[in-house]
Amino acid sequence: MKKINLFRFPLLFLVLSFSALQAQTSVVISNDVDAPVINRNIYGHFAEHLGRCIYGGLYVGEDSEIPNTDGVRNDLIEALKNLQIPILRWPGGCFADTYHWKDGIGPQEDRPTIVNQWWGGVTEDNSFGTHNFLNLCEVLGAEPYLAANIGSGTVQEFADWIQYVNHSGESPMANLRREYGREKPWGVKYWGVGNEMWGCGGNMTPEYYANLYRQYATFMANWDNETGLYRIASGANVDDYHWTEVIMRDVPHHLIEGVALHSYSFVEWGDKGDAVDFNEAQYFSTMQTALKMEELVTKHSEIMDKYDPKGEIELIVDEWGGWYDVQEGTNPGFLYQQNTMRDAMIAGVSLNIFNNHSKRVKMANLAQTVNVLQAVALTDGAKMILTPTYHVMEMYKVHQDAQLLPVEFDAPEYTFEGESLPAVSISASKDSIGVLHISAVNIDAENENEVEFDLSGFDLDDFNAEILVSETLQDHNTFDDPEKITPSEFKDFKFKKGILKMTLPPFSVVVLESK
Repeated sequence: MKKINLFRFPLLFLVLSFSALQAQTSVVISNDVDAPVINRNIYGHFAEHLGRCIYGGLYVGEDSEIPNTDGVRNDLIEALKNLQIPILRWPGGCFADTYHWKDGIGPQEDRPTIVNQWWGGVTEDNSFGTHNFLNLCEVLGAEPYLAANIGSGTVQEFADWIQYVNHSGESPMANLRREYGREKPWGVKYWGVGNEMWGCGGNMTPEYYANLYRQYATFMANWDNETGLYRIASGANVDDYHWTEVIMRDVPHHLIEGVALHSYSFVEWGDKGDAVDFNEAQYFSTMQTALKMEELVTKHSEIMDKYDPKGEIELIVDEWGGWYDVQEGTNPGFLYQQNTMRDAMIAGVSLNIFNNHSKRVKMANLAQTVNVLQAVALTDGAKMILTPTYHVMEMYKVHQDAQLLPVEFDAPEYTFEGESLPAVSISASKDSIGVLHISAVNIDAENENEVEFDLSGFDLDDFNAEILVSETLQDHNTFDDPEKITPSEFKDFKFKKGILKMTLPPFSVVVLESK
């Protein structure tokens, strides 16, 4: 054999050295028939009256030159249909507890205005209201999730709203709905009983809110909704485990179906940094908060298990996503930010966490749909672009209503300045016709990671795969370059005798589908 002088080939020496030191991650995927189904509502979305999410985002008005259906832009409708979004939460957020639904029905010229005190102090004309939202959900094929006003509303106002949208018989609210052009009720199942009651919903204690919740839930009549109402209590802010404890302890379980949890990903809450111009230290900090979702879901679930061992009450992560400083030159109350490969990493690991905890987690709503925080779409007049987050959710939609396949592995470490995070995140599922899907994320900013899957327990021939990856973490789609980041075919894997080997590039998302 001819000898190679490695000193004459320093680059080759570095590559060989790196390969020799690089550990291979071994993953075992179990075909567990008792594993839970991944509820499609984990892939839900959230649209608040905030900045340009509704007005100038979803809703442009029926007289707009932008092609629309009842005032909602058609390009966004098609994009959301493609995601197969299962559920959409509206009208807030903080806005929900200042919103009075009767202001948003009837002839538009007769509707009163409202000052959005939470987001920018702008005056809204209530032209987008209950009919607009619920009709949009019908067009999208999505379940509506209405967040009701508890902070500044009344029990009667809440009960009237339920009657207005759900009652088919003769009643004051059902007749009012007919007067305003809708004969058939919408049959809204999902209802949030207030929002962030520990903060903008009223700065309440959990004990006070638990009693208030009991009152409101008591007057939530089913009317004609054959599936019954699904009542979601305003839940904890991040790691406020006491809040979850009180709700589970003090609210009778026949009055509640879900408990919410809110947690965002950021650099530092008081110094969130730029959405595009960030360094690796800021990226690492953001991923620390994103990956904390694993701890939050685990510990909140443990409290729920204590009071509800049968798992009849569900954990609803109805606000999650990345939060940075607003884009320079925009209204600071509008929370408009760009969306980079960092956001793709947040989406990938978060969805993997929700999938893997699908025994208790039954819904999650990305904040927010368009032009706000970690949006799946951004608009500028007639232009619209899809973000890296959109593409991750499109790739992951294969997991909706599929059976979870539990994964076991020791993740390699992503180390930065003496601190470490698990570099690789994985979830897997099997759909109704037996097709297996694996979603894998490598958050490491510099290094690729080799992963080996033991799939010997499955009868598989081969795989197809897609990857979302780019040259830098800061890369993003723009109105001038809308397809800079899009999924592409992934070929860096081998499948032989039940063993799948693949190499994940730095900051990449891969989804594999069995043949």
